[in-house]
Amino acid sequence: MSPPSTAPAWVLPPAQTQSLSERIGALHAQLRRVAPAIDRMACALYDPAEDLLKTFVNSTAHGEPLRAYQYRLSDSPSLGTLARERRARVVDRLDLLPLTDTAHSHWLREQGYRSSYTVPIYDGDTFEGFLFYDSLTPQAFTPEVVDRLEVYTQLVALMISHEVIAVQALVGSMRVARDFAHLRDVETGTHLDRMSRYVRLIARSLTGARQLSDEFVEQLFLFAPLHDIGKIGVPDALLLKPGLYTPEERQQMQRHVTLGCEMIERLIVDFRLGGISGIDILRRLVAHHHEYLDGSGYPQGLRGDDIPIEARIVTVADVFDALTSRRVYKPAFAVEDSLRTLESMARAGKVDAECVDALRRGMDEVLAIIARFEETTEH
Repeated sequence: MSPPSTAPAWVLPPAQTQSLSERIGALHAQLRRVAPAIDRMACALYDPAEDLLKTFVNSTAHGEPLRAYQYRLSDSPSLGTLARERRARVVDRLDLLPLTDTAHSHWLREQGYRSSYTVPIYDGDTFEGFLFYDSLTPQAFTPEVVDRLEVYTQLVALMISHEVIAVQALVGSMRVARDFAHLRDVETGTHLDRMSRYVRLIARSLTGARQLSDEFVEQLFLFAPLHDIGKIGVPDALLLKPGLYTPEERQQMQRHVTLGCEMIERLIVDFRLGGISGIDILRRLVAHHHEYLDGSGYPQGLRGDDIPIEARIVTVADVFDALTSRRVYKPAFAVEDSLRTLESMARAGKVDAECVDALRRGMDEVLAIIARFEETTEH
C-alpha cells in the first residue's frame, strides 16, 4: 500500500518553534557579552522515580558537549546536599579536585574546565534538576559574576518550567482520563512507566548514530505515554476482548490512531501547547507508531524513511512491553523470547533493527525497569 499523497486532515503542519536548546544558546550568547569566561551552560533534569539526573539541554562554546548521560543523584552526596538545601555551589579549581571514576568527571578533565557554578532548579517545592555553568578559566565565578548570573538562571528555570511542567501536566491529566475511562488493558500505569523508559533507553543509545539531541530524548520520554491516547475512545468490550477480532472489529480498533490525533490537536489548543518546542514529536508518534517499515502497518501504510524515528522507537518499545506483559489474551513472554521475536520482525523489515539492537545492548537497564515497574494488576 502506497502512502497517500496528502496528509489526513487531522495531521497539522509542523509548528514553527525554536527548540529549547536554541533558546538556551541565544541566552548563552547574550551572557557571554557580559561574562565571556562562561564557556558552558547546561541543564540536567531529575527523574525522582529512578533517582536519575539526565542531561537535557546545553550551550557549549568550546569542546564537545556531554550527551546521553545519566547519573543517580544518590551516588553524588555533594549534589544531593545542594538539592536538599536549595544551595548553589562555586568550585574555583576543578583541576585540583580528586578525579572520581565517573564519565562526567573524566569529561570535565578532557574538556579542560577549570571552574564551575552549580544551581539547583526548583518549581515551587519540587526539585527539577540542576543548571551548570562551566569555565575554562580558574576562579571565573567571582561574587560579581554570580550576581550577573542570577537573572539568567531565573530565565532558564522559567523556560524549563514552561516546557517540561506543561507537558508533565498534560500527561498527568491523560492518566486521570484513562482511569475514568476504565482503560485497563495495554494502558496500565506500569505499562506506560516501562514503555516510556524503554523509549528513553533506545533513544539515548541512538543519539550518535541518528544525531538525536538530549532535548529530543527527554521530549520523547515525556510524550511517549500519550502514544495510544485514542484508545480512550475504544469500547471496553472491544479493548478487553480475549479472542481474535473480526475484520470489522479490527477496523474499529485501528481507528484509535485517528481518534488519538484528533484528541492531541484539541489538547494542544486547550493546553496552549502550540508554541512548545517538540510538540510535533507528540503529533508524529501518536500518528505513526503503528506503522511498519514494510508498509504493512496502519493507518497510512507508510514505508521506510517515511516513518519518523520517534515513531520507530515507540513502536519497538511498545511491542517489547506488550510481549513481556500479561494480557487478557496471553501470558507474559520471557524477555529473551520477546527480544528474539523483535529481532525476527527486524529481519523481516517490519521494525527498526537499530532500535531492537539498542534494547539488546541495554539488557541490564531493561531488567531493572521491569523489576522497578512490575505489573501489579490482574488482566
